[in-house]
Amino acid sequence: MKSSSLRIREIGTVTAVYDEILRIEGFPSVSEGEILESPGNGRAFVLGFDHDRAYAAVLGEWKSFGSGTTLVRTKQLFQVPAGEQFLGRVVNIFGKPLDEKGDIDPTAFLPVEREAPSIIVRESVHEPLSTGILSIDATIPLGRGQRELIIGDRKTGKTTVALETIINQRQSWWEAGGLNGSSGGKSADRPVVCIYVSIGQKKSDIARVVKTLEEHHALEYTTVVVASSSDSATENYLAPYAGTSMAEYFRDKGYDALVVYDDLTKHAWAYRNLSLLLGRPPGREAYPGDVFYIHAKLLERSAKMNAENGGGSLTALPIMETVEGDITGYISTNLISITDGQIYLSPELFRKGNRPAVNIGLSVSRVGSAAQIPAIKKLTARLKLDLAQAAELKRVAEVSPQSLSKESRAVLEKGERILSVLKQKEHHLYRLSEQACVWSVLFSGKIEDVPSDHLPQFFDAFIDFIRQTDTRLLGDIDSKPWGADLENKILEHLAKFRQMHTL
Repeated sequence: MKSSSLRIREIGTVTAVYDEILRIEGFPSVSEGEILESPGNGRAFVLGFDHDRAYAAVLGEWKSFGSGTTLVRTKQLFQVPAGEQFLGRVVNIFGKPLDEKGDIDPTAFLPVEREAPSIIVRESVHEPLSTGILSIDATIPLGRGQRELIIGDRKTGKTTVALETIINQRQSWWEAGGLNGSSGGKSADRPVVCIYVSIGQKKSDIARVVKTLEEHHALEYTTVVVASSSDSATENYLAPYAGTSMAEYFRDKGYDALVVYDDLTKHAWAYRNLSLLLGRPPGREAYPGDVFYIHAKLLERSAKMNAENGGGSLTALPIMETVEGDITGYISTNLISITDGQIYLSPELFRKGNRPAVNIGLSVSRVGSAAQIPAIKKLTARLKLDLAQAAELKRVAEVSPQSLSKESRAVLEKGERILSVLKQKEHHLYRLSEQACVWSVLFSGKIEDVPSDHLPQFFDAFIDFIRQTDTRLLGDIDSKPWGADLENKILEHLAKFRQMHTL
């Protein structure tokens, strides 16, 4: 006698299609975030409910959906593939490769939307994550597990700052031998896995980012997750959550990860479009009332885990675009209040030729010196104050230059020399130990004869000299307490350098 099995499946019917939003009747017990399937292998993502109807967004090709299409519950949430195999690859939010390098066999599948780690499993942010940029590492330091907003007008260098941070992880990746050296060891030396999430950008801009990472050998420890301007609003909305899940795979294994969201302005636009199609009441600037929540639940997933939970970390660098330097907009104030600080790139400084155009006065890191190595912490303790005093005196000098005393002129000159040092060529990065050498020499009083506008070239040559003659010193600065012995060694190298080089 043949046995038969009865398979009962819950189905629903599409009653209307609004662009990429489906209105569905049926599904009395469907869950938000669940995946629905059509007979033509189409998939939809449940976004919400309205009385006896469900609303879902189409994932991928929408032509297989129409009024009357039957959908089936999968009882599965939307998941993304993750694993070491994705490093060095360019993929879409479904984990499908876009770089023509072959298929990827994932290690795991993780839900796109996951709960943020509870406060019990977290640890305070205290390990530095170096950007290689003097102005940021000295005055707005980043820590592993921190969320630091990069904010500024269009074309002021926001993506460049994020890419510089990724590229600066190259040396520690090579020295550790990849992920094999990622667990354990000194915090400043552990390599960082990077996830770059592109949201709503042109494909030409994405190609430029990928090319930059390849040219600087940074793609080998980076995954680029793409939802371009030609993709649907749903894919643009889900992209940062998908990228975060891929990064959490590494964090949960005890590794350090960095995720860049470029940018959350376009993510907010995508969510606004979906919400208006769903008929949700618009609020300020036509955004729905829960737009703060969608960014908060995303950024809260970044954390530094305690030792009992692997000791890994996930650091977030969300990017936000402003208009005419206005940081008081709705989305920008939301993100500033959610994150642990912001790096503000000023269009005025950019037009003056300052690179990077970081406005130190309007930038802040709420982690502060807790995420600095001892040398940087001690040498740059007064840096922000010195720059603020110099800026105030410069305003006075513009009105009444003769009123400045000799001491005031010295403070003004010191500020100008610091600002000159903070000008940095693109992709010309310094490790934290090299930055300590820069600040130690600048504040030693031994190079007052070097003109202010020549300081960037002077320090480029000096750091190259130390790299070639005494790499052990750089290691000692990273690992030993800062003291007179290290400072004297740096000054000894300065004396040798001055003997061998002329201005």
